[in-house]
Amino acid sequence: MSIILKDKIFEIYLSAEKIRVRNTELGKAISRDFVGKELVVIGILNGSFVFMADLCRQIDLPISTSFIKVSSYSGTESTGNVRSILGLEEKIEGKNVLIVEDIVDTGISMDYLLKALSEFNPAKISIVTLLHKPDAFQFNYALDYVGFEIPNKFVVGYGLDYDGLGRNLPDIYQLSTP
Repeated sequence: MSIILKDKIFEIYLSAEKIRVRNTELGKAISRDFVGKELVVIGILNGSFVFMADLCRQIDLPISTSFIKVSSYSGTESTGNVRSILGLEEKIEGKNVLIVEDIVDTGISMDYLLKALSEFNPAKISIVTLLHKPDAFQFNYALDYVGFEIPNKFVVGYGLDYDGLGRNLPDIYQLSTP
């Protein structure tokens, strides 16, 4: 099945059911790893909002949530420059922090975020990402929980967008190659 967003054609890549199953697995792993600990879950806007909502319902722990907005994308390409747009208001000093990201590709935004959050002296920072593009990744920090490793192709759906479109799609679609 394919869809058209603006001027691009996308083919289905991950079904809503596969995503649901993987979210359950990730939630169980996070619950096990943080049992008995205070956990602050920080979603990276805009893309993580769908994943974070579904994932948080699978975490069987008391958690607090917050959001921060960072971006390095324009259209289908990373600009290489990070803009912090919306700051963190949750107090994280001495707490375990779980960053929720929709996708880690080059790692530029996450590297920026890890450095910025470290300045608030959390006890530990862990990362969960729904998607990871190892072929595009430029850093060596650990991704603690990865939903799916994918090829270095542009994707939309389930919170991910193409110029603002496609976030509401329940499945994940990959840019079709001509």
